[in-house]
Amino acid sequence: MWTLLATGALGAVLGARHAFEPDHLAAVSTLVSDRPRPRHAAALGALWGLGHTAALLAVGLTLVATRTTLAPAAERGFELAVAAMLVVLGVRSVIQAVRDGRRGQVHAHTHGDRTHVHPGPRSHVHVWTRTIAVRPLVVGLIHGLAGSGGMAALAMAEMSTTSAAALYVLLFGVGSTVGMAAASAGAAASMTHLTVGAPAARRVRIGAGVLAVAVGLAWGALAIA
Repeated sequence: MWTLLATGALGAVLGARHAFEPDHLAAVSTLVSDRPRPRHAAALGALWGLGHTAALLAVGLTLVATRTTLAPAAERGFELAVAAMLVVLGVRSVIQAVRDGRRGQVHAHTHGDRTHVHPGPRSHVHVWTRTIAVRPLVVGLIHGLAGSGGMAALAMAEMSTTSAAALYVLLFGVGSTVGMAAASAGAAASMTHLTVGAPAARRVRIGAGVLAVAVGLAWGALAIA
């Protein structure tokens, strides 16, 4: 009993720390910079964590149950997918920032029964709608696939039983979800102080995009080295 509790606690703590790895933060920063509000950013981070955990459970638990390891070619392929995704997210962030211009995003705004279009921030974000929710889930899913092989190998090496290893993988995913939600909220809180006005918001989005591209290229180079 105490062994399982210690196993779960260790998995949750390491999962929370795992959320702060460079590739994770680079990816989420491109999502958060689009809507730098702590509450919405925390939801985006949690959605990333759900996708990440789903991949860990699907692949990691399968490897743990069968006591097998992920093929090196598959592991390299997942890492390259992460690298490509970071580059795409970064380029997308830069393109959108340039497209929106110095005045900010243009959107429909309603005053009573009058609707007009003008640049500026939106008053709310539909976090739970498909157009926003799918992206962080997919990003987390790809990250989870890239880390599932190593996570399963670590669990099998450190845990004496399959049930303990499975619990470790599960709570690692839970910890990473909580950690990423906290990291995203913290990043958004910082961005709100940096993005006063559309020009500043534009610079932050471009910076987040360039950072994601740089991390993605470095990640890809390490994967094929």
